[in-house]
Amino acid sequence: MKLSEIKNTLSQLDKIAFMLPNGTLVPNHFHVTEIGKISKHFIDCGGTVRTENVINFQLWEADDYDHRLHPEKLVNIIELSEKVLELEDLDIEVEYQGETIGKFGLDFDGINFLLTTKQTDCLAKEACGVPEVETEASCCEPGAGCC
Repeated sequence: MKLSEIKNTLSQLDKIAFMLPNGTLVPNHFHVTEIGKISKHFIDCGGTVRTENVINFQLWEADDYDHRLHPEKLVNIIELSEKVLELEDLDIEVEYQGETIGKFGLDFDGINFLLTTKQTDCLAKEACGVPEVETEASCCEPGAGCC
């Protein structure tokens, strides 16, 4: 989900709820303690220099049960962040504390914001000699010779 998408979604909601990949909800007394831009400049195992930029939201739950974050308040925080940090319309990554800090993608199911799992990957499979995994669909296309 991009920054513009969350703002649009929030403008249509009365309350905010985040659901973890296991189906449990983040306690409704959470706070968004940070919004920022994370820039990752790295070299992959094949020697290619890469850059990755995301907008980062950090969710935190405290013992402050009396203050709930309302959609309009989060929109205000996002808009201030856009102005002060000159944020672009990038994908959102969410940090949330479980046993350790987890990083999640973000989606919306019509009711809840969904914290989606993220996976590591080798970005230089051809340089490492790692074969691409064929999906069943690509294997059994007409003329593929496997069906």
